[in-house]
Parts: sequence; structure tokens; C-alpha cells
Amino acid sequence: MAVPKSKISKSRRDQRRSHDALKASAYGECPNCGELKRPHHVCGSCGYYDGREVAETEGVV
Repeated sequence: MAVPKSKISKSRRDQRRSHDALKASAYGECPNCGELKRPHHVCGSCGYYDGREVAETEGVV
């Protein structure tokens, strides 16, 4: 059975877990309407992507 040779301190344990936190999602401003949108995605409010309309929208979402 695997048994640790010595106790791992709280500090060392927490340093190892420092990379486990969830990162905030990236958002950018839509150049057409100014709403927040995900990078490389069609804007949900105006339907624009890369300066042209690619999806039809039914008014405000």
C-alpha cells in the first residue's frame, strides 16, 4: 500500500491546487452593436460576425 513518507503541509498542498480554479470566460465587445460576445462567435444580439451579418435576429434577445 502506498503511504507518504512525510506529511504534506497545507501550504504545499494548496500550492499544488492553485491551478484548479475556474477561469473567467473571455468576452469582447461587438464592434457593430457594442454588446458583449464570445471571441470567434456570432453576436447573439445583432447576428454580425467579422463585419457582416451572418444570422437573422428577431429584434432584441
